[in-house]
Amino acid sequence: MNQSTESRTSLDPVTFEVLKNAFATSVDLMSEQILRTCYSFVIYARDFSSALCDANGNTVMQGSQDIAVHVGTLHFQCKAVLEEFGSDINPGDVFAINCPYLGGTHLNDVSFIKPIFADGELIAFAQNKGHWADIGGNVPGSFDVNATAHFSEGLRITPLRVWRGGEFLRDVAKLLVANTRSPDISLGDLHAQAEATSVCEREIHRLVGRYGKASVVEAMQGVQDYVERIVRSRVAGLPDGTWTTRDYIDFDPAHGEGLVPVQVRLTISGDQASYDLSGCAPAVASFLNAGYGTAFSGIVAGTKTFFPDVPLNSGLYNAINTDLGPEGTVVNAGWPHAVTGFCSGPYEKIMNSIFELWSEIMPERAIACSFNLEYLLIGGHDARAPQHPYFMWYDWMAGGWGGRGSKDGSNATSPVFGVGLAVQPLEGQERLTPVLTSTHQLITDSGGPGRNRGGCGVHKGGTLTDCAKTVMSYCCDRARSITWGIEGGLPSIPHGVWLNKDTPDERFLGSVFAGVPVQSGDSFVRPSAGGGGYGDPLERSPEQVLEDVIDGYVSIRGAERDYGVVITAIDPEVDAYELDTSATTVARDRIRAERKGWLSADPDEVAERFRAGELDMFDLIRKYAVIVDWGTGELYPETTRQFRELVWRRSAQHWT
Repeated sequence: MNQSTESRTSLDPVTFEVLKNAFATSVDLMSEQILRTCYSFVIYARDFSSALCDANGNTVMQGSQDIAVHVGTLHFQCKAVLEEFGSDINPGDVFAINCPYLGGTHLNDVSFIKPIFADGELIAFAQNKGHWADIGGNVPGSFDVNATAHFSEGLRITPLRVWRGGEFLRDVAKLLVANTRSPDISLGDLHAQAEATSVCEREIHRLVGRYGKASVVEAMQGVQDYVERIVRSRVAGLPDGTWTTRDYIDFDPAHGEGLVPVQVRLTISGDQASYDLSGCAPAVASFLNAGYGTAFSGIVAGTKTFFPDVPLNSGLYNAINTDLGPEGTVVNAGWPHAVTGFCSGPYEKIMNSIFELWSEIMPERAIACSFNLEYLLIGGHDARAPQHPYFMWYDWMAGGWGGRGSKDGSNATSPVFGVGLAVQPLEGQERLTPVLTSTHQLITDSGGPGRNRGGCGVHKGGTLTDCAKTVMSYCCDRARSITWGIEGGLPSIPHGVWLNKDTPDERFLGSVFAGVPVQSGDSFVRPSAGGGGYGDPLERSPEQVLEDVIDGYVSIRGAERDYGVVITAIDPEVDAYELDTSATTVARDRIRAERKGWLSADPDEVAERFRAGELDMFDLIRKYAVIVDWGTGELYPETTRQFRELVWRRSAQHWT
C-alpha cells in the first residue's frame, strides 16, 4: 500500500461519513444555485460544473451531475490562482479564470473561484465553471475551426480578481463581458456563478460551526485518501500488463487527408495504473487540439467510468500516473495553439480509447465506442426584434453509446463528454432565436451492428426564419474516423451537416467548418452517430433483430445487410413482420464466407459504385471500410487504408 494512502484521520467513522457526504451536498447546492439563477440558455442546459477544493487547490469533491470534461481540470485552475496571488488572497475575494494553458478547458468555460476562510485561515476554495455562449473571437459562439492560435478564439482570462474583500470590481467585470457578443447575459452569468460559490462557502462555514475547523480540514484530506485507497486496492486486484490502442481525429488541414492518431497506452503494475500518451501526433492546424488539463481530464473521466461508485476527487488523480509526452502534440498542444475544439477532437478519442483498454481488463463492464460530441452554432442578428440584437443558437445533440458486453448501447443519450448535459428544449430555442426545428428523431440503422447493438443516434433539422448577417459553424469530428465497434462489432455512421438538403442548392458542409454565411429560409440537417457494436453481428439472435425492426431501430434492408437476418413486412402499421429462418441461415453463411474479402476490394472501384448509386453509405462503411467525401463521393485513399486497419483490428480479426 502506498504510504500516502494510509489513513491519517482521527475522526470517528460516523463523523467522517457525515462530513464526506456534506462536502458532496455543498457542491450540489452550488450547482442548484447556478441552475436557478444563470442567464445563459447554455448553462441552463447544464454545461457547468462545481467543486470544493482544499487550501492547496486539490479537489475534495466534485458535483454529482457535473459534466465529464470538467473533471480533472478544476484543481489545476484553483492552483493557478494560488500560484498567481499567493498570500494576497483574502476573505470576500472572487477570482475568474478560463486559460486553457493553465489547466483549463477552452476559453468559453469561465471559472469563478472563491476562497473560504475560518478563523482567519484559508481552508478551502469553492469553484464554479460555466460555459459562456460567446467569449469573443472570429465567429459567434467563439468556435472557429479555422483558428490555429488562441488569438482568433476569444478572450483569454489568466487568474483575475473580480471581487476584492467583498467589493465588486465593476470595471474589471465590464472589461470581461465587453469582449462577448452578449454582454448582458455574460454579466448575469458572472453574478450567478459568483453567488453560487457563496452558497458553498456558507455551507462550509455551517460545518465548521458544528464540527470545528480542525475536523473539517482533516476530513477534506481524509476523503482524498479514502478514494485513493479504494482505487489502488481495486487496481491491485487486476492482472499486471500493458495495453495499447489508438483512435483518430479526421484530418489535419495542414497535411491533407489522412487520420490523425491519438495513441493511449495503459500499464498496470501492482496498485499503480499508468497512462502514456507520448505517441500522439503533433498538434493539428485547427482548433481540434487539447491542452494538458483536458487531456488529463479525458484520462480521469475514462478511468472513472470503470469505477462508477468511487467518489470523485484528487484521490483518484493521485492513484494514476500520466505521461502526456512533450508539449506540441495534439493532446498537449501548449501556448498559443488553438484548443477550443478539444471536446470534439482528442478528448473523446482519449475517453473511448480508455474504454477499449479497460474493456479488455474488465470485460464485465466492456463498452464499444460512443458517438462524438458535436456543437452546431448559428449566430447573427435577430430580425424579429426592431433593434436586431445578436442571437446565438448553440446546439448539441444526444446520440448512441457503444454496445456493451452484456447489453445493447443506450439510444439518444448525452455524450460521454458530459452525461449531465441536457437536451435543450426546442421551444426555448425557438423563443430565443430565429431558428425553427423541423425534425428531431432517432435514426434507423445508426446503431453499430453487433451481438449487442450500439445505441441509435438522432437526426435533427431546422430552418432559419427572420435573421440577418448570420453565419453557421460546426465543431465535430468522425465524418471519417467513424464511431467504431469492438470484439467483432461494426461501426456506426458519419457525422456532418447538410445545408438545404434535397434542393438544387444542397451542400454537404462536413463535420468541421466555421463562418458559413446563411440567411432566412435556409434549412439544415445533421445526424448524431450511434454507438459502435459489441461482438459479431452474426451472433445476434434473429429474434432480437426482428424486435429491432419492429422498434424502428433497424430497417429490413439493414437487418439482412448487417446481421444476415431476412425479414418480410406483412403489415408494418400493426408491427406485423415475418422472420425467414431458412433464408437467414443462407444469408449468414454467405456473409461469413465473403466479409473478410470485402475489406480487400479495390477502394477506387467501391467509390465509383457509390458515386453511381450502386452502393450506399452503409455499404461503404460496414462492408468495404471505404471512406469518401460524403457529399461528392471523392475517395480518401490514405484515410481508407487507416480505417480498414482499424476495422480489421477491432472487428474482422474477431470474426469466425
